Amino acid sequence: MRTIPDELVTRYEAHGWWTLDSLGDLVVRGLDANPDLRFAVHSDVRPWTGTIREVHGVARKLAGGLRARGVRQGDVVAFQLPNWMEAAAVFWASTILGAVVVPIVHIYGRKEVGFILDTMQPKVFITAEEFGSLRYDPDVYADVPIVGVVGRDFDDLLESEEILGNADVDPASPAVIAFTSGTTSNPKGVVHSHRSLGFEARQLAAMMPADQAATIIAAPVGHFIGMLSALLVPLLNAKQICMVDVWNTERVLSLIAEEELSVGGGVPFYFVSLIDHPDFTDRHRDLIRYATMGGSAVPVAVAERLERIGISTARSYGSTEHPSISGSMREVPDHKRIHTDGNALPGVEIKIAEDGEIISRGPDLCIGYIDPDLNAKAFDDEGWYHTGDIGHLDEDGFLTISDRKSDIIIRGGENISALEVEEALLTLPCVAEAVVVAVPDERFGEHAAAILRLKPQHDLPTMAEMRAHFAEVGLAKQKWPEELHELAEFPRTPSGKVQKFVLRRHLGAAGSSR
Repeated sequence: MRTIPDELVTRYEAHGWWTLDSLGDLVVRGLDANPDLRFAVHSDVRPWTGTIREVHGVARKLAGGLRARGVRQGDVVAFQLPNWMEAAAVFWASTILGAVVVPIVHIYGRKEVGFILDTMQPKVFITAEEFGSLRYDPDVYADVPIVGVVGRDFDDLLESEEILGNADVDPASPAVIAFTSGTTSNPKGVVHSHRSLGFEARQLAAMMPADQAATIIAAPVGHFIGMLSALLVPLLNAKQICMVDVWNTERVLSLIAEEELSVGGGVPFYFVSLIDHPDFTDRHRDLIRYATMGGSAVPVAVAERLERIGISTARSYGSTEHPSISGSMREVPDHKRIHTDGNALPGVEIKIAEDGEIISRGPDLCIGYIDPDLNAKAFDDEGWYHTGDIGHLDEDGFLTISDRKSDIIIRGGENISALEVEEALLTLPCVAEAVVVAVPDERFGEHAAAILRLKPQHDLPTMAEMRAHFAEVGLAKQKWPEELHELAEFPRTPSGKVQKFVLRRHLGAAGSSR
């Protein structure tokens, strides 16, 4: 694991950012305080409606069943499930036992799942019989001692009597190991402690406006932020839990109106798909009220669209390694909320390195990777995390992300910010989403290619129209994309980020269309 300087430990404990609570303590306290709140899963495959008390009971029976089968504190429990009731039971049961939780996003295939299971050697693996591309595949789990399959034999793991209490756990010990997605190599295992995630959960809960309705959770619980947002933060805020296992814009709009729900936070795609849908009404706007966007680059044009129709927006910035680096509270001036990614959140420090890279540290920073070589590259001895993102701080301490290091296109020695070009493309009236990637170029090394998702009833602009628009908005000519493509849907990670590497690979294989 990485080095955590003693002075940081002392500071975090003195401010109450790090406490003696384990995730199990937080979960059980929230479950006991809110037993009668509604718990609902909206699904075509496995819908479920009941109370938190009922799911708590399933979790305690599962904890009893796993303990009877030899699962102890510190053992690894992995699960790959959609946003179903059983996912909550597995997470809550694991925290009650003091087990290390390894959530796996449900769209991972046998290669990724096999790698994670081989790496982690879990004592338990819980999965689904079938959901979308997820299929029960016993060969992948052959070496796992305890396997439960929802829809087949999951209920066999439940004891008739509920286990009482929860384990006494060292808060500095590993609680969750989250594997990153969206890269061409094997995913990286990011280790979070009980105290780093306890702080993160409290931070997320505090950022929710007090007058905001309960939110629909669409982010996958197989991603650790989706897991915390769906299964812990509502307990801290005494809110019902409402999940969907598939993002269906029409269904989500219907649920918002029928059950008087909001949407909470997420990647810009979620909000764009809602406001562009023909069923979106003033009623939906009034219920949503607030939009906290993060998880990927947040175009100014999207924030401005939401503001114009009366949805107050805020941008946030973080990663699997450091979940909540910056953000804006509601009282922040409009131009800061819309045009920056916020200032450092409580307990967090941000610096900009000489090359423009953002480095950060704080109570919610992970305790390291499972691969020690990655720790040496990403963390220094003073506890700073090198994010790989490029940005700057203004005179008031507000952060603006300008690009990923990997998203900088180098054309003939000139650096082109993909994000800057995407922002310019989003000011075209026909564009719903824009992605700019580098493609190989025999003369210049690489050049920019633009891929657009268009608004309904709009046509792809011509290259001449696009160039005229860039000239009008003042984008330097060397930054203009030299290819233009249209896609009805972008490839995405489970959290909604566009998988740029897939687009790069596709365009590289197809060759230049200039």
